[in-house]
Amino acid sequence: MADEFIKQMEEAEACGRQVLASEPRAKSARYDAASGRVIVELTNGCSFAFPARRVQGLEEANDEDLAETEVLGLGLGLHWERLDVDASVPGLLAGLFGTKAWMDRQRAAKAGAARSAAKAAAARRNGAKGGRPRKTVGQR
Repeated sequence: MADEFIKQMEEAEACGRQVLASEPRAKSARYDAASGRVIVELTNGCSFAFPARRVQGLEEANDEDLAETEVLGLGLGLHWERLDVDASVPGLLAGLFGTKAWMDRQRAAKAGAARSAAKAAAARRNGAKGGRPRKTVGQR
């Protein structure tokens, strides 16, 4: 039983070393108030930046709170203590700025606010007909 435990520990440690060697990890992070972006330096020599206020929980944050960006643990996360917000470095690199539900709401809000000549013309035609038909009881 002890031998099995030792074997599992060795496998887990090997897996951890592989993740640390292959996953992008943050070496440092800072907020640039002029651009409104967080700039992250990675352990592999690369860097990336993202708009701070696009991250779930940071939308209404002030510059002072955003300036207190911390790198978590082994560089797999970023943290803003005063705001109690955490973000995954691999997630940010993949363009994930929050939970799936939150990201879906952000996309839906932008889609509904889209403006185009075709959308404006369709709205005018619909308005000339009296607008959207009212739902009757029993309709969904």
